[in-house]
Amino acid sequence: MMTPEELLTTTRTVRKRLDLDRHVPLDLVKHCLQVALQAPSGSNTQRWQWLVITDAGQRAALGRIYSRACHEYLASDRAAGKLFADDPARSAVQRRVGSSVEYLADRMGDVPVLVVPCLETPSAELPPGNQAGLWASLLPAVWSYMLAARSVTLGTAWTTLHLKYEQEAAEVLGLPPNVHQAALIPTAFYTGDTFKPAARQPLDEVLHLDRW
Repeated sequence: MMTPEELLTTTRTVRKRLDLDRHVPLDLVKHCLQVALQAPSGSNTQRWQWLVITDAGQRAALGRIYSRACHEYLASDRAAGKLFADDPARSAVQRRVGSSVEYLADRMGDVPVLVVPCLETPSAELPPGNQAGLWASLLPAVWSYMLAARSVTLGTAWTTLHLKYEQEAAEVLGLPPNVHQAALIPTAFYTGDTFKPAARQPLDEVLHLDRW
């Protein structure tokens, strides 16, 4: 069994290693979601809603939306694979990320399970003001879902590119106007068994004590 520290430091984005052919039991996904529902929620409102997409037609429709948005992103200057070009070591990592993003772009609709976490609000318009607080009532639960998935040998990736065409995706999913998508989480068993902490900036480069 993994320690909490191991779980937190080895839950990686999985794209090329998602097993597109192996069936994922719905009960396993429900188990991960049950864990996710223990996450914090502002004022304990628990306004989260979760769509679990297993139907082949629905997955294909979402996959097409994601692929279109993703290829537009990949063609842009902000694409992951084009960042930090002046740093050879970091650029090499970014190019690998870009390659895996492109791989998933063409296969999102083939992933056995797609999870769409949503936030339900009283009206169709997002309330003004504290957006950080609003989305903080859902996003920790999404990460908890991904951690729970890792603990039961499922791989996931946090993606949001499809939200460029959020309304099209909402129509595919049949969402009412007051339900807002936060992400699209492909979920599948992963191939291989090696996950390790990723290279990150040294803590001293990002830590500020008391003031900036």
